[in-house]
Amino acid sequence: MKRLNALDLFDIRSQLSDEEAMVQDTVGRFVDEKVVPIIAECFEHSRFPAELVPDIAGLGLLGSSLQGYDCAGLNSACYGLICQELERGDSGLRSFVSVQSSLVMYPIHSYGSEEQKQRWLPALARGEAIGCFGLTEPHGGSDPANMKTHARRDGDDWILNGAKMWITNGTIADVAVVWAMTEEGVRGFLVEQGTPGFEAPEIEHKFSLRASITSSLFLDNVRVPEEHVLPGVVGLKGPLSCLTQARYGITWGAIGAAQDCLASLLDYTESRELFGRPLNHNQAIQIRLADGARRITAAQLMSLHLARLKDAGQLHPTQVSLAKWNNVRMALDIARDCRDMLGGSGISVEYPPVRHMLNLESVITYEGTETIHQLVVGKELTGVNAL
Repeated sequence: MKRLNALDLFDIRSQLSDEEAMVQDTVGRFVDEKVVPIIAECFEHSRFPAELVPDIAGLGLLGSSLQGYDCAGLNSACYGLICQELERGDSGLRSFVSVQSSLVMYPIHSYGSEEQKQRWLPALARGEAIGCFGLTEPHGGSDPANMKTHARRDGDDWILNGAKMWITNGTIADVAVVWAMTEEGVRGFLVEQGTPGFEAPEIEHKFSLRASITSSLFLDNVRVPEEHVLPGVVGLKGPLSCLTQARYGITWGAIGAAQDCLASLLDYTESRELFGRPLNHNQAIQIRLADGARRITAAQLMSLHLARLKDAGQLHPTQVSLAKWNNVRMALDIARDCRDMLGGSGISVEYPPVRHMLNLESVITYEGTETIHQLVVGKELTGVNAL
């Protein structure tokens, strides 16, 4: 019998439409040709590969699941496969696309005025503008209802004060979607770069997501006109709905990171000889490789089913929490185990597992820590909110 694809044991590929397969192949080629040759250097020197943004935009990867406004209008599986292939390259690159698409373009598309959509969405889709999403605050990100950033009316304008932390793309963003508490509830504000009182310094000395720009946002009496407020949503539904979109993409992205780790170990253990035979001839190594493939397969099936539920309008946020928890934990465990199987070579950026491992320490924390998603599932099972 024909051998199975080591990275696709259940032949998920056969379940994809022609368009979905084409999207995966196209992004996969981009990653192999443009990302893989430079990403280790970018990670080592803490450099975001900004030179790739025009190619990413040219492939239609920004806001890919949105309709109109120069967006590609692809289905949910296509967006997931985009995230999977990008994170196979690096979590930082997937984070860039995820923030731009799910956390900036999605709220403008869903809750913005027509003027806001026309102003920002085509530019964001073409990569001519970059956006960031300001929700997490320095005192804690897991309790957005305890938001300290606030906005008050001043005539026809709003005055914003507060701070946001761990913001991907913040320093290079042309527009920040900032969520702030008002007398009416949480509102979304489009704060443009260069607005007086608004600063977005980069956070340095990171040991994770080194090929990504992470920033703080500081708002000191920032004046925002009424026409820059998202009119279509009030309350935490706004930011939380954005996070559901982004978390969905993360469930796919983690698969790509895990696949890259497993692929590197399949090559390494075939060529590396120890005690007179290739490393992959050892039972202990085969068992560990097989366990990684098992976990990847389960995650693939989960994310593909999520995509079908999402396109059918049947997706529940708890299902996304379960998949984010499962798939990122899967990827992090595989990255750690692969780094260990590499022996001393495992700590070198020459091999991808340690880079993925360090990146995934952030991915398992942001957009809901593992514990938060466990408690979301626990609430669904018991009906009791233990947060």
